[in-house]
Amino acid sequence: MKSRLAVQYKEQVVPALISEFGYKNVNQVPSISKIVLNMGLGAVKDNSKSFNIAVDELTAIAGQKAVATRAKKAISNFKIHQGAKIGAKVTLRGDKMYEFLDRLISIALPRVRDFKGVSDTAFDGRGNYSLGIKEQLIFPEIEYDKIDQIRGLDVMIITSAKSDKEAKSLLEKLGMPFRTR
Repeated sequence: MKSRLAVQYKEQVVPALISEFGYKNVNQVPSISKIVLNMGLGAVKDNSKSFNIAVDELTAIAGQKAVATRAKKAISNFKIHQGAKIGAKVTLRGDKMYEFLDRLISIALPRVRDFKGVSDTAFDGRGNYSLGIKEQLIFPEIEYDKIDQIRGLDVMIITSAKSDKEAKSLLEKLGMPFRTR
C-alpha cells in the first residue's frame, strides 16, 4: 500500500510543479530520491550498551535497521582508533522514505518546543536539504522512560532537483513547515 505522502506527491505535487516551472516531461519533475538519518555517537564509543541503545532508537525512528558507522582513520586527539564504531545511519528509499517524511512533518516537528518552522537556508546548492534534530524524544516511537541519554540526529533529504529553488518548492508542497520571515 502506498503511503499518504507518496499519493499526494503523484496526484497534487507533480501537476503543481509542472505548472510552476514549466516542465515539458513528467520525468523532469524533481522528486525525493532518499532520506539519510545519521546519529553521531562519539561520546559513547567506550560504552557498548549505550551504543546499542542508540542504534535501537535510530532503528525505531526509521522503521528500518540502523547500521553502525566506523572511523576511517585514527584521530589521537579524540582517542579514536581506526575501525572504531563512532555513529549509526539509515538510508530510507521508496515507501519507507515517504512514511518517515510524513511522520516527521505531521507528528515529530510540531512536538518541538517553541517550534516556528524549519530553516529555509539549509539547502546545499544542489537541491538537497539537511535538518538537525536536537533530541530524539520528538518521535513518538521513543519511550521517554527508556532513554538513557538525549541524543540528536541529522536528517538529509536528497532530491533530484537541479536547484535549491526547485527543491524548496517540492518540500513546501509536500508540507515541510518552513519558517516565515
